[in-house]
Amino acid sequence: MLNTVEELIADLRRGQMVVLIDDDKDSASEGVVMVAADHVDATAVNFMARRAKGLVCLAITKDRCKQLNLPLMAEDSGAEKTNFTLSIEARHGIDTGISAADRALTVQVAVAPNAVPDDIVQPGHIFPLAAEEGGVLTRAGHTEAAVDYARLAGCSPAAVIADVLTPEGYLADGQTLREFARTWDLKIGSIADLIHFRLSNERTIRREREGKINTKHGEFELIAFRDQANSLIHIALTKGQIDGSKEVPVRVHVQSVLRDLASTRVSGVESWDIDTAIEYLSRQDSGVAVILANDESAETLLHSVDMALGNTDATKPKIAPTYNRIGIGSQILKDLGVRKISLLGAPMKYNALSGFDLEVHSFIEPSGKITRVEES
Repeated sequence: MLNTVEELIADLRRGQMVVLIDDDKDSASEGVVMVAADHVDATAVNFMARRAKGLVCLAITKDRCKQLNLPLMAEDSGAEKTNFTLSIEARHGIDTGISAADRALTVQVAVAPNAVPDDIVQPGHIFPLAAEEGGVLTRAGHTEAAVDYARLAGCSPAAVIADVLTPEGYLADGQTLREFARTWDLKIGSIADLIHFRLSNERTIRREREGKINTKHGEFELIAFRDQANSLIHIALTKGQIDGSKEVPVRVHVQSVLRDLASTRVSGVESWDIDTAIEYLSRQDSGVAVILANDESAETLLHSVDMALGNTDATKPKIAPTYNRIGIGSQILKDLGVRKISLLGAPMKYNALSGFDLEVHSFIEPSGKITRVEES
């Protein structure tokens, strides 16, 4: 059994550490130990380094990154990777920077309300992570969950986190994380439960327009959603009656100028384009296509051009949007009444979907191959 969101919040408010895992229904869940940054001290940092054994990181908002003038560490962070900024050190009051006391001081300096860029130097021994705006309702990651939990506990929206490793050095799975929490008498909760908690009180999307439209593949119901975190407009097309008790074929598609307008394909990569997906859904009794807005930067568009030209050494854009917008797509699907999903896409793991009351039961590839989740 996991502890409730309220129990974790209470412990964090008292300055105690807790363990966060992805999803109680997933035995392969990964997890971190966290403490609100306002309460970090040498004891907490030492525990994370010696007992959790993972890299000690500082999860902060993008606003805090701007306040400290902290850029991302790398230009080519992958779609499933967290957003590391340059590592940091407090400018004053530390020795080598690596001791638990020095690292705790660096965190305290970085999250101080009046912190300025001159208070820190780079590189250092603390590794900040930039959380996506909207928290776990945008991206169901440990970084976002840690920031959300700290905020809900009445602290600054910042937390110190570290991955939990096994004695052999592997990432701890769900069962090992529970044993870790029991051993050290720490509360343990899931990102999925945090999503449930937040959705009961707030959403980051709202319906703006809806009605029937005609496409070359037939009639669909269109619903336009506004993302209140950044004002982007996302489109959902639905066909037939959406029944939450039945599996519904779903395509969640991130806009791409080159792929969507010119129908470009990457050699050797089989993937759905939006036209093919809508044509597939038109032949089903029911289905949903969610088209997520993508404010493509020049670098993102050039990367698409390079991939279409076969330049596999091309520099990737800073943020690949698919993974980071799963929370938005999930909110839209929940709003539409979808619960059980047959996903048009390649098999992969999606964190904490149960927090949105969603379950992926199968994956459908363009070739028609269907992979059931229990077989993947």
